[in-house]
Amino acid sequence: MLILGIDPGLAIVGWGVLDFNNSRFRTVAYGSIQTPAGMETSRRLLGIYWELNGIIEKYHPEQMAIEELFFTKNITTGIRVAEARGVVLLCGEKAGIPLSEYTPMQVKQAVAGYGLADKNQVIQMVTRILNLPAPPKPDDTADALAIAICHAHSGCSRLAEYYNK
Repeated sequence: MLILGIDPGLAIVGWGVLDFNNSRFRTVAYGSIQTPAGMETSRRLLGIYWELNGIIEKYHPEQMAIEELFFTKNITTGIRVAEARGVVLLCGEKAGIPLSEYTPMQVKQAVAGYGLADKNQVIQMVTRILNLPAPPKPDDTADALAIAICHAHSGCSRLAEYYNK
């Protein structure tokens, strides 16, 4: 099953495509969509839309997993990330891809075995699980791969499919 993991953001959208078969991963592709800080928000969102649609058209993922928003202190940044997340959700819905959402704690638990793991622990585990030659850069890309791994370990189970009908 081809899974597209997405770590949403306005400046950087991390993405990763994994093939998960018989409890084994094959890394298909990963990267990031980056938008310039000085550009109008609406143009940045449009750029994310077009680039993500291109990724979906190229790889034809069967499932999509995205991280749920986690607000800290900066509400303005949270709103901008929410806008970018909306574009990501739109792309998945438009393509007819089943979508699952995971909290940062769920992703960390699935990848590192500890819901409060730090960023470096998650990056190291993603690199190890996928047998990558080097840690994925930027960190948002590693996060997207972690989200895809989380989905493979939880969202793709037959039991989850049964209860989601």
